[in-house]
Amino acid sequence: MSTAGQLATTPRLPRDCTFDVADWQILARCWYPVALSRELDEQPLGVTLLDAPLVLYRAEGGIVVADDLCPHRGVPLSMGTGNGHSIACAYHGFRFGVGGRCVHIPAHPDNAIPSKLNLRTYPAVERYGLIWTCLAPEEGAVIPPMPHWDESGFQQINCPWIDIAGFAGRQVEGFIDVAHFAFVHTATFADPNNAVVPAYVPKMTADGFEAEYRSSVANYPIGHEKPTPPGFVWLRHFRVHVPFVATLEIHFPENGRLVIMNAASPVSARKTRMFAPICRNFGQDVPVEDVYEFNRRVFEEDRALVEAQKPENLPLDPTLEAHVMADRSSIAYRRALRSMGLSRFFTA
Repeated sequence: MSTAGQLATTPRLPRDCTFDVADWQILARCWYPVALSRELDEQPLGVTLLDAPLVLYRAEGGIVVADDLCPHRGVPLSMGTGNGHSIACAYHGFRFGVGGRCVHIPAHPDNAIPSKLNLRTYPAVERYGLIWTCLAPEEGAVIPPMPHWDESGFQQINCPWIDIAGFAGRQVEGFIDVAHFAFVHTATFADPNNAVVPAYVPKMTADGFEAEYRSSVANYPIGHEKPTPPGFVWLRHFRVHVPFVATLEIHFPENGRLVIMNAASPVSARKTRMFAPICRNFGQDVPVEDVYEFNRRVFEEDRALVEAQKPENLPLDPTLEAHVMADRSSIAYRRALRSMGLSRFFTA
């Protein structure tokens, strides 16, 4: 966790906010991933979360997350350079180190540095191979858990992120939807002749809901040589943590387990960066590049639909869209979001 001269304690609305103000203030209290750990080397990295431009950099073994703005003349610090100890602004070379503190002014190297030049920073945590942050941290807000990630016998895989020109709520809703397999994923794993959705019942939790879904739809890639054992029932266990994180634990034959985290990071109300760490206790001889490619293909199939949905936002009023029994997870998700106090249309 970072320490800073000007640690953010109250949310500050971004200049070009695409969210309803009240919704933004609620969403800013939650934790989101903003980068893969492996993306951040000595050089500063610019990212955007909830319309807020941020800079990430490494300093003395830790990670700093700060507003991507030099307090001197307003140039993005992500345009600058780093050395693993600090970063330097591209305009006048002002240097910033641990906790976002300004540590050097080249034009006046011997003068005292005013605290006004320290960066506004945010907490930083590395978990599941991702860098997480929160714009308005408050007690009780936590990074959602990922089943089996730290257990022995499980391989940890960090897939490249995928950008989606759509709202994070729509993307998460698609991830937990079990009725679209036979129509969207037939080129990757699903059976176009197996569209029936068996009954399932979501159970509400303190921060979302869980749903166990059993069916005969296999999770092997199309063309996989290993058949599903006769009579085997596939169990998909969804765990949803509002606002935008869900995990899917798939029970494979021979006690195999595959867990996918769908962590939808809201760049804006109209753009989402989807992170998908994976862990599994089988098939560990398969190159991770093959896992990357299969995962990309599945989420690309979803992306086309999410980007085409209208309205672009996620209506939380259940009367605004039609629902069927197969939509129980979607209904539970919207109910959990409403419990956060989010607006009925959930975006501007």
